[in-house]
Amino acid sequence: MQKSHLPAALRDTAGRPQGAGQGGALPVWDLSDLYAGAEDPRLAADLARAEAEARAFHAAHAGKLPGLSGDALAAAIAEYERIEEVLGRVMSFASLVFAGDAQDAANGRFYQTMQERVTAISSHTLFFSLELNKLEDAALEKKYAGSAALARYRPFLRDLRVFRPHQLSDEVERLLHEKEVTGRSAWNRLFDETIAGMEVKVGEAVLNVSGALNKLSDRDRATRAAAAQGVSAAFGEKARLFTLITNTLAKDKEIIDGWRSYPRPGSSRNRANMVEDAVVDALVNAVVANFPRLSHRYYAMKAKWLGLPRLQHWDRNAPLPDEDDSNIPWDAARERVLAAYSAFSPELGRIGRDFFDKPWIDAALRPGKSSGAFAHPTVPSAHPYLLLNYHGKARDVMTLAHELGHGVHQVLAAKQGYLMSGTPLTLAETASVFGEMLTFRAVLDAETDPKRRRALLAGKVEDMLNTVVRQIAFYRFETLLHEARRKGELSREEIGALWMQVQVESLGPAFEFTPDYEIYWSYIPHFIHTPFYVYAYAFGDCLVNALYGVFQEGGVSGFQDKYLELLKAGGTLRHKELLAPFGLDASDPAFWNKGLNVIAGFIDELEQADG
Repeated sequence: MQKSHLPAALRDTAGRPQGAGQGGALPVWDLSDLYAGAEDPRLAADLARAEAEARAFHAAHAGKLPGLSGDALAAAIAEYERIEEVLGRVMSFASLVFAGDAQDAANGRFYQTMQERVTAISSHTLFFSLELNKLEDAALEKKYAGSAALARYRPFLRDLRVFRPHQLSDEVERLLHEKEVTGRSAWNRLFDETIAGMEVKVGEAVLNVSGALNKLSDRDRATRAAAAQGVSAAFGEKARLFTLITNTLAKDKEIIDGWRSYPRPGSSRNRANMVEDAVVDALVNAVVANFPRLSHRYYAMKAKWLGLPRLQHWDRNAPLPDEDDSNIPWDAARERVLAAYSAFSPELGRIGRDFFDKPWIDAALRPGKSSGAFAHPTVPSAHPYLLLNYHGKARDVMTLAHELGHGVHQVLAAKQGYLMSGTPLTLAETASVFGEMLTFRAVLDAETDPKRRRALLAGKVEDMLNTVVRQIAFYRFETLLHEARRKGELSREEIGALWMQVQVESLGPAFEFTPDYEIYWSYIPHFIHTPFYVYAYAFGDCLVNALYGVFQEGGVSGFQDKYLELLKAGGTLRHKELLAPFGLDASDPAFWNKGLNVIAGFIDELEQADG
């Protein structure tokens, strides 16, 4: 029930592939702002101090919260926050070391050891969040009334108390907390180490998973087909293991959800995201209803552009005939993204440049490194780090714009402190997707050649379909899988059938799916690390489309300042409060169509140009 010390979920760049060839030297991060290494004396000292302070905290406050004044309770929360931030720093460092090279056995042992140590220390402070939730509303309001210091923590307490109806006894909560290192987190580690160590044969070449998936966007169709065959074969060989991991974690979630009385598999995620089940349902229903006018319509055009009667799954992200596949050097990508950020807001550009001027980004390609991309906020007393695998294509530039948006958001929100700087997943994608849109618009507006503009527009549509349609299909797959798992363990074939069902439904009749695609569910990290995370991408994309529309229309004065305030709020405000200054309301079912209409409008433009 307390703030998680586990790393941010690995992103698969919203389902987008990455291009080949990076062009130029690529940056590698320097983690010494956290710790100099696993043997750094500061690390040992921090752990020892945190353990002593956690024990003292328990002795001072366990069972005594109801009798504390508002100011005394605020002081206790501040002390708790300081301890938690130290533990957060340790786990941020351990997870980033592991992400940098998961093949190194020493990194895996270090990560596991730190998880076990941090879990043991935090077990002394676990009582605090549990006892905070036992305070009666009326008693807590009295404490607020007499303490400005406590009122500052109202958002933290508000979000914590969302889980009151699902909180178990102190003994059970402690058991679940301490067993996490041998439960879900251990299965996550097994998944990560397995993926990092896999080799995929593509033709005569032997690649890691990231490199092989990258080949699915190669211009040569035979190469794409070979990559698809290689990925299918490699994951097929591991199918028994991935099926076991998936079944075990789904059953584990069912057991926990049952004890906590969550009504359905996605409800706990929605609670954590501070969004109502009905809002998520409205989003999902709106996207599914729009499959025909979005993905079905676009991929029918793409098949025609590629001269194919039907698309195979390895054609989904194939470059278009007019698409520029030249290599974009890292320096050019950096300036392209920073120019777009700075043109919108000099402050965004200034913060964004820090990530490049300082060693906060790891974009190099190397064996053992986590595939995909992520932004890790670490802790407010440090700074975020970005991980990418930069291959030098236009989509990689968009990935850079995306992750930099996360990083800038995390920097701006850091002033809220460790307990309130983090945002729900539904809002965490706002700055990232907005940064992508800024970068895309800058590139599109600078392009005058009609064919290249069409290629740019089509590329953006594909990114949006990957972010909205693909992620909602993922969400539907997870929903079907978790519901089916409640009836018994699922075979590889049964899971594959659910995967194919949602792929056919979402991508439409332009595709002819070969049987080997049935195993592709197994490489998606979200299903393992953060179940039901994926709709947050669609939530963020549709939200940003609506938000960017307000910006373009110029109907809100001081838009940039309001936008920066939205980011600086961190987790202190809910989506209704954050969107109100822009005249938007995500709880209105019609809201989602505003965002989907932007995608449909781009497809309309492509159809007109095609005609």
